[in-house]
Amino acid sequence: MKKSITLLLLVTLTFSLNAQKRGEKKAVRVAVQNFFKGFHKGDTLLLKKTISKDIIAQTTFTNQKGINELKSTPKAYETLINFAKSVKPTDTYDEKILSYTIHVDGNLASVWTLYEFYNNEKFSHCGVNSFQLFNNNGNWEIIYLVDTRRKNDCKAPQK
Repeated sequence: MKKSITLLLLVTLTFSLNAQKRGEKKAVRVAVQNFFKGFHKGDTLLLKKTISKDIIAQTTFTNQKGINELKSTPKAYETLINFAKSVKPTDTYDEKILSYTIHVDGNLASVWTLYEFYNNEKFSHCGVNSFQLFNNNGNWEIIYLVDTRRKNDCKAPQK
């Protein structure tokens, strides 16, 4: 009888923890989706809810000479907000997210998204976004964003 009760408690606890983790992963995914909505629609209020004031943003790519480069965005928070303010209703930015990989450990989350970026329905580039998020007392905020950019081989991350 004791073994049955212990087993039942373990199964119940496992299901409960898995449900909590799925809920956190969903909240993290929504934060990233809202980041893109705010960014591409010029909605600075929505954007501000998704990013930390201390966000770090970088991009990496291979230049025309075949040299790998890493560029940091100075004052990333202000730069992202100012860009969103400059978006006009006629601008059509579309970052098509092809996949999400999400990991959560307590108040830290990591999100890896494969994407294709279009400007006014014209293909611009593709790559991977890597987000680090912090759960700021119930609100997932992006604290770090780095992406890769390339013009081809968009269906899978490069090795």
